Amino acid sequence: MTEPRWFSQPYPPEGASAAEGIRNQLGRPELDLLTILVRESAQNSWDARLLTSSAPVDYNINMWTVGPAHAVAWRELLLDGAPVGTDKFPLRESLKRGPVRVLAISDRGTRGLGGPTRADDAVGPDRDFVSFIRNIGEPRDTALGGGTYGFGKGIFYLLSKSGSVLVHSRCRTAQGRHETRLIGCTLWKSYVANEPGGDRRYTGRHWWGDTSGHVVEPLVGTEAEATAQRLGLPPFKPEETGTTIVVIDPNMDELEPAEVAGYLAETITWHLWPKMITTGGTPPAMRFSVTCDGIDHPVPDPRETRPLKMFVAAYETMTGSEGRDLECRKPKRHLGRLGLVKRIMPPLEPTRASRMLDIEDVIHHVCLMRPAELVVTYRPGPKPPSTNQGYAGVFRADEEMDETYAKAEPPTHDAWNPQSLERPESTFVQTTFTRIGEALDGLLSLGGVTRPGASNVALGAASSMFSGLVGGAWGIGGATAYSKPGSTATRASKQEVEEVSVPRQPSGRAVPTEAPSGTELSAGPGGFGESFADAPGSGGTNTVRRRPRVQYVDEPYYDDRGDDTVLVQKFRLPVAGPQRVRIDLAVTLPGSGGREIDPPIGASMPVLLGWEDDEGRLHAAEACVIEGGEHVWRALVRPAPDTMTEIGIKVEAVSGR
Repeated sequence: MTEPRWFSQPYPPEGASAAEGIRNQLGRPELDLLTILVRESAQNSWDARLLTSSAPVDYNINMWTVGPAHAVAWRELLLDGAPVGTDKFPLRESLKRGPVRVLAISDRGTRGLGGPTRADDAVGPDRDFVSFIRNIGEPRDTALGGGTYGFGKGIFYLLSKSGSVLVHSRCRTAQGRHETRLIGCTLWKSYVANEPGGDRRYTGRHWWGDTSGHVVEPLVGTEAEATAQRLGLPPFKPEETGTTIVVIDPNMDELEPAEVAGYLAETITWHLWPKMITTGGTPPAMRFSVTCDGIDHPVPDPRETRPLKMFVAAYETMTGSEGRDLECRKPKRHLGRLGLVKRIMPPLEPTRASRMLDIEDVIHHVCLMRPAELVVTYRPGPKPPSTNQGYAGVFRADEEMDETYAKAEPPTHDAWNPQSLERPESTFVQTTFTRIGEALDGLLSLGGVTRPGASNVALGAASSMFSGLVGGAWGIGGATAYSKPGSTATRASKQEVEEVSVPRQPSGRAVPTEAPSGTELSAGPGGFGESFADAPGSGGTNTVRRRPRVQYVDEPYYDDRGDDTVLVQKFRLPVAGPQRVRIDLAVTLPGSGGREIDPPIGASMPVLLGWEDDEGRLHAAEACVIEGGEHVWRALVRPAPDTMTEIGIKVEAVSGR
């Protein structure tokens, strides 16, 4: 059996690329290494999918610590023939200092790294192995693929503290047989070695494998499978093809392994959600999983995750009848399709993954993608004036324009830079941004027509006039409490009135005085003050009758309930006994002088979804009988688009109970 050894590449007479130059070809990306790892590796997996199969590509990230059963094999196998000196070959120190941590990225349902293993033999189209292991900067050979010039594979080496990876792959040979391949690669720094024949320069590129010939080759067949088993690498199933890349001693940015796993799972959703959704009855194109030390870290479902479900909705708009075609008029060219959605939404709680994309408290972004439907970036648009509203868009380039947008991308594929192109291609990319901006202007200019005699102010203008109210911005919806004389919904404060003492008048009738600051008073049948009763024969003062009333708790706020974003008003009924509550909903329009209970033309009215008790049970009825007390209830309202929503709650005693 062949024992693998390291081979270090010396500079040949004709010259070669230094390891430092290759490592620097990703430039200085704005994204962190873990995010780039997800983007680049998933893109490689997608481009390597089996075109003869309709099954999805399985993509997995697995992290573990090499256990005692395999640690000896790691040191024995991976130190044999390794260069001496930490500055030349830091993997030696990584393996000696203690337990080795690894991060493996695997794909299945892909074709594996097939083709010739020597670069000088790779003259045909099947050259995946040499493209990944040997060559640098090869142009893409996948039509409408996600990659371009093959620099992205450098992320695997950059993530490793020692610049070292193992590549375990299974492919089909030209004869149709399955073949397993295993090879190690290190990309570190060029150096000069003192040798018996004199000093010699090395590129800093090293390969680990079969060194019995003139060129280091991968272990193949049973030797590759046996060595992978000794190292504890997961085996391939009998008919399975694909690739596993093991990053040795990954840089985890000072996070705990479990934190890294959670971050990677969320990052997958942010950057790969188009591959996770079912569209038009077609199942998801890829399946994703993340595991750390044997524990699964679920990848969030984009359809169930805020705010990504807005981008899913925008994608469906883009592919549907409401999507719009973006055109360049001079020179004439179809650029692609755009879908936009706007939503009422609670303020976002930013995460590490969203902050990496500069997405904080508000969604006001358009997701850019090429026909491969891998996220390029989230391009920000004008920011709505309230954190309670947001919009999302998806732009997908036309297939005929794929090459243009691909050439506008840097090696990390995370931007479109028109300045890097010549005309007319730069014009096409710049015009794309112009057309998206025009569409967003239309989305934000929410003009409306009101009923005769009502406000003539465009509904979209309500944003600035109502910006001081909860949720009041951009005309999407909001809530405001109101005072209505003679109504038990009158709101004076958030504090409860237990008793209000008033002086007895000579006429024998009690009249109200000014209520203490911070109280609520309920109105009686005869108007304000009729709830105060005279007590004949009593002297000094009388007390207020405890009539049913509503005590509002906190300001109204937005929250998610399933697929709905709802307006929530918390309240309690401080007076004991059964009481019936009803909702009083209206819309407020600037300049109308009051409330509108009839919707403007083309607008809808807010709708009560139900009453939620303190145990989270929803009572879906217009009226609900509640036992008074200290329990806090919630009125759930779907606000009316393009208006400000008023919420009032009416209460009455229930007789005969």
